[in-house]
Amino acid sequence: MTDAGARAACGQRRRAFFQLLHNPFFRAGAQDMAGVALGTSVWSFMTGVAMVKSGMSVAESVLMALLVYAGSAQLAALPLIAAAAPLWVIWLTALCVNLRFVVFSLHLRAYLIHLPLLRRLLLGYTTGDLSYVLLVRRFPAPGRTPRQRRARLAYLWGGNALGWCSWQAAGLAGIFAGHAMPPGWGLEFAGTLALLGVTLSLAGRRLRGIAALVAGAAAVAAHAMPYRLGIVAAIAAAVSAGLALEGLARPRGQCP
Repeated sequence: MTDAGARAACGQRRRAFFQLLHNPFFRAGAQDMAGVALGTSVWSFMTGVAMVKSGMSVAESVLMALLVYAGSAQLAALPLIAAAAPLWVIWLTALCVNLRFVVFSLHLRAYLIHLPLLRRLLLGYTTGDLSYVLLVRRFPAPGRTPRQRRARLAYLWGGNALGWCSWQAAGLAGIFAGHAMPPGWGLEFAGTLALLGVTLSLAGRRLRGIAALVAGAAAVAAHAMPYRLGIVAAIAAAVSAGLALEGLARPRGQCP
């Protein structure tokens, strides 16, 4: 390819990139992913802490975070890595955990079959559970016209971009935070932070927030109960409070 042809191809790719960024479906995909990114970021943060606390160095943890974009596979492989298990056992475990992505790929084939191989590979790497779910919920069927295919592709890119960036940022933060944590804190402290973040991400509505507060208060009050029955008491208190508040908020005469 001549220099002029290379410059023209580069300019064409640049224009296509900026057109993608300005596509309203790209923004829609990013906005939908933003609604669930807090929960996945907390999970990624916990995964980053777990990598460091399992004995991996910061450099090894960063490399694994960037290459293995799958929190469940990472957490499944960490105990095996710490136990010096054979490499084939680690690979097989991660493969079994991620078998669901084979099903996702089969379903997404009709959405992406028109794309070049390298672009499909990049989309396969950046597509996670939630970006797949959001795509098929927004577009249950693949596009038939070029315009429909562009809309679906832009939506998937938007969700993937925000999902990947938020996951990696939180994972790297977890790695460095885990490295800086005192040894006595361990994974228990990180697990508490993760559960707290997930709770806050779910308590978006007033009734959910009140139910979460009731559950926390009940868990503290029933902490001394044997056999961890305080957890059962907290769940029962939260469910009862939520049902009672929902009944009070419902207009009179309206059936549940």
